[in-house]
Amino acid sequence: MKKLKYLIISMVGLVLLISGCSTSASTDGKPKKIKLDYAYYSPTSLVLKEFGWLEEELKEDGIEVEWVLSQGSNKSLEFLNSNSVDFGSAAGAATLMSKANGAPIKTVYIFSKPEWTALVTNQNSGIESIQDLEGKRVAATLGTDPYIFLLRALDESGISADDVEIVNLQHGDGASALSSGSVDAWAGLDPHMARLELESDAELFYRNPDFNTYGFLSVREEFAEQYPDYVDRVIEVYEKAREWTIDNPEKAAEILAEEASIELEVAKTQIERNDFSNAIPSELHHEALIEAGNVLLGEVIDETTDIKEVTSELIDSSFAEETIKSE
Repeated sequence: MKKLKYLIISMVGLVLLISGCSTSASTDGKPKKIKLDYAYYSPTSLVLKEFGWLEEELKEDGIEVEWVLSQGSNKSLEFLNSNSVDFGSAAGAATLMSKANGAPIKTVYIFSKPEWTALVTNQNSGIESIQDLEGKRVAATLGTDPYIFLLRALDESGISADDVEIVNLQHGDGASALSSGSVDAWAGLDPHMARLELESDAELFYRNPDFNTYGFLSVREEFAEQYPDYVDRVIEVYEKAREWTIDNPEKAAEILAEEASIELEVAKTQIERNDFSNAIPSELHHEALIEAGNVLLGEVIDETTDIKEVTSELIDSSFAEETIKSE
């Protein structure tokens, strides 16, 4: 596990070192371009992209909008750190880990409370509990909520992560590896997890909604400092997408199915596993991150890190409070 820890820290440090000036910068008080990610694990980002509400909002300002696909929290956070996006969607615990390792980001909005990860195996694998993972090959994407979920599940069961062979694969590749039998289990992520559950004999043998950290929308600190009004405006259109998704879950599932190239029933399952009711970062989210962070100390976060302090530095509720409550 120490090797994994230093690999992740080194990767984050390298990205931070190569980060250049943002191509979004302007000298007239507004950005030339706003870059956002969209992700299959963030249905509201897909809705926002589908309807072009941000493009509509910024049209009179002459500001271009660029969308970048994130295949996982690790990719979203890499994009933020390298200035490839201004706003990125990632799991709360993964975002905390990135912040603890020096990422200059602020979380300003909650896009959902999901149960988007669980531990998955094949029906005849003989794996029925966390204890059965000892000595087994488990696929997981380093730096993402499923990976952190796996670490927390092992910790809760008193099993060392060193007793499990963690195979670093991007989410979709992990699903394929489980299907082919090249790994014994997989720390899954929707919609790939919902697809395997519905279309094969895959089983979610360990579920714990409380170990799924929230969906965080974060912004680069530099962007927030230079263009606070545009942070508000991005949150406003995210709110429009969130409310639309709550009112139109079937249509949101259709958008997800089309974007992710999955069956509609798979998309519906994923939408049902998301709670879109609480978008303002609050003490609830602080507590969830502190709980997750304490488990990660000494594993993928330096053991001397003050988790409470990092959490406070990461979460900034002022934008969402002002924007959402004033609507």
